[in-house]
Formats: sequence, C-alpha cells, structure tokens
Amino acid sequence: MAERKPVRTRGKLQLSRYFQELKEGDFVAITRERTVQSSFPKRLQGITGIVEGRRGKSYMIKIKDGNKEKRILIEPIHLKKIKQIKK
Repeated sequence: MAERKPVRTRGKLQLSRYFQELKEGDFVAITRERTVQSSFPKRLQGITGIVEGRRGKSYMIKIKDGNKEKRILIEPIHLKKIKQIKK
C-alpha cells in the first residue's frame, strides 16, 4: 500500500502529474493518488507496465498478471514514469 502523504500536501492535487504527457513504450508504475476520488483496485497498486496508447484523457497500460497480458485504462495522475534497466 502507498504511504500517507505529508501533511502539507494532503488533499492537494499536483497538476503537473495530472497533465503529464507519456509516449508509447514508456515504462510506468501504477500508484494510487489519494486526493482523487476513484474506485481504484488495491491489486493494481505498485504494478509496472508499458504505455500502449491514449484513449481520451486516459492511457492504455499493458501489464502482466501471471502469464497473461492485460490492458488497463487509467488516468495519468495515477502513473509515474520510471526508467527501465535493459538486460
């Protein structure tokens, strides 16, 4: 689970994260933004995936759930861009 937000940032929305632009092929981590009221499934917290495209204001993220590939539509405020180490 995500930790609590610092007291000064509780209830505040980071507009830079809300309007962030991601490209196809970017690696992202799914982290719940607590200031936004949404029905966010707990099992998605902390999962990493790849951006496949955009649908409206949300992004299509491809994740692996066991051996299956799944696609999730999620708003950009719940996404953090991460660096992927190449093997």
